[in-house]
Amino acid sequence: MTPSLSIVIPTLDAAATLDATFNALAELREAAITFEYVVVDGGSSDDSVSRARGHNARVLAIEAGRGSQLRAGGEAARGDWLLFLHADTRLVPGWSREVTHFIERPENAEHAAVFRFALDDNSASARRLERIVALRCRLLAMPYGDQGLLIAQHFYRELGGFAPLPLMEDVDMVRRIGRRRLIMLNSRAVTSAERYRRDGWLLRSMRNLSCLALYFLGIPPGLIRRLYA
Repeated sequence: MTPSLSIVIPTLDAAATLDATFNALAELREAAITFEYVVVDGGSSDDSVSRARGHNARVLAIEAGRGSQLRAGGEAARGDWLLFLHADTRLVPGWSREVTHFIERPENAEHAAVFRFALDDNSASARRLERIVALRCRLLAMPYGDQGLLIAQHFYRELGGFAPLPLMEDVDMVRRIGRRRLIMLNSRAVTSAERYRRDGWLLRSMRNLSCLALYFLGIPPGLIRRLYA
């Protein structure tokens, strides 16, 4: 039986990057897999919704909150497998072959996979941050949501799905998956570096690290979000 894949994308004023995200997904048309797009919009004021529909996505509308949006998308997805992807993340060519190979291996029904982190910036700061993220993933098995998440539908439901957290929903999920069941793919997920260019590379990185530290100290995600903002 041909496996099916649901690609779940949460959006909130993501029109500037959404077309590139979908264009990178188009190579699925050549893969031996059926697929659907599920976009969960959190109340965009730009044309994110119309752009998503232009790519034949099924669009859900709920209150903004990435954890809640991811959870709603997972519940609405019809595929045997789920690929959760941020709206400002573009997968590099050839990714679909690796994903198809991963899906076809029976032992991966109880595993999940993420992509390698990359940024759409040519600066030394971007390359340094990529190396730091690679080290974090290798030592702590702690990828973030901008690296995507590929997981079997039944395994995702066994884990309880994404928690409707305002922040750290990705860390919460990979902790429940566990190091031994998490696989790093070779393909890269290229994410927009706009937030780092806007806020400053060091400041943004330190802010992210502080939020992670507060989370592990048991600070409620809602409070961390207010500090993060």
